[in-house]
Amino acid sequence: MVKDTKFYDVLGVAPNAQDTELKKAYRKAALKYHPDKNPTPEAAEKFKEISHAYEILSDEQKRDIYDQYGEEGLSGAGAGGAGGAGMNADDIFSQFFGGGFGGAGGPQRPTRGKDIKHSISCTLEDLYKGKTTKLALNKTILCTECEGRGGAKGKVQQCSDCHGSGMKFVTRQMGPMIQRFQTVCDKCNGTGDIMDAKDRCTRCRGKKTEQERKILQVHVDPGMKDGQRIVFSGEGDQEPGITPGDVIFIVDEKPNADFQRKGNDLFKEYEVDLLTALAGGEIAFKHISGEWIKIQVTPGEVISPGELKVVEGQGMPIYRQSGRGNLIIQFSVKFPDSHFADEDKLKELASILPPRKEVKIPAGAVVDDCEMAKYDPSKHQQRRRADAYDSDDEDGRGGHPGVQCASQ
Repeated sequence: MVKDTKFYDVLGVAPNAQDTELKKAYRKAALKYHPDKNPTPEAAEKFKEISHAYEILSDEQKRDIYDQYGEEGLSGAGAGGAGGAGMNADDIFSQFFGGGFGGAGGPQRPTRGKDIKHSISCTLEDLYKGKTTKLALNKTILCTECEGRGGAKGKVQQCSDCHGSGMKFVTRQMGPMIQRFQTVCDKCNGTGDIMDAKDRCTRCRGKKTEQERKILQVHVDPGMKDGQRIVFSGEGDQEPGITPGDVIFIVDEKPNADFQRKGNDLFKEYEVDLLTALAGGEIAFKHISGEWIKIQVTPGEVISPGELKVVEGQGMPIYRQSGRGNLIIQFSVKFPDSHFADEDKLKELASILPPRKEVKIPAGAVVDDCEMAKYDPSKHQQRRRADAYDSDDEDGRGGHPGVQCASQ
């Protein structure tokens, strides 16, 4: 049972009211008693009262405490009084209507313009060496003729209806419903200013801004990575009373056919012949820098298929630091074709290589001597028969197993 119903009574709802009922009741009361609509001291006090009540009842935890212990129980729950540390009444009102009825609580323009983002395509070579690119940007700037005023100096006045925002809120009552929406100010036509037609700037025609084409030099430094940002502060579109945003170029790293990048390291796959893998030799390939890398494989240093080797300091440059990452090579080994040597050569090879693994078959085991052939998918791959999953009974445990046997 609810101990105290004061806040429910303020909003005019029952103690078991749902969230939707609370919101509806608050909307109706807030519009009626907002100081900008009803400027009496009594209305201002009532507005604070209903906002405080809604703040408590819209918070599940605070409402539960209030229902059990009343208003006294909220003293340790961080609720705040009507003028305490809780949410400001106008803040709550703004959550519903986007601002007050005008003045400081009315519709506000942003104080900072939007950032303009562009993708800049870079190859791995570009990110290794660095590059400079010139890019043309069409941007909005303040009119150079009127300095962003829209008209002659001293002849432009702020619109009293929208307070310079160009937008205002309109409240209409349609039967029992109150509709509130934002619209372009009809007094200044959205400009935020009032001036005589004869005082309007002839260059921008009162718009306060004009278009400019600007060339930006974008420097991609060695070692930059995919997704890294190059920021030109304050180069975004200009508007009166608003701090311009930034122009941001985002590095888009394109794949490379021969190298893969992982952080500051470079990875490369390299196929080595069997002789070099076993007896040593020389390998060489073109590096991302454009130079050639030559590596001596020490005789006797066997390279296994899939083995990784590292060449230190031959990776990517470390961004704005000295040094570079590593080059990591993953080897595959190309084996010779079948029958590449005669029997005598193979015997000679057998005498050099480590001995074959001895085959051990348990005594008394039945041995079936078989022959291998090259695998041909079209000939040897198993195919399902239409009756592979047929069964003689309902649970599938009939005469055919769930997996088809190989062809005989």
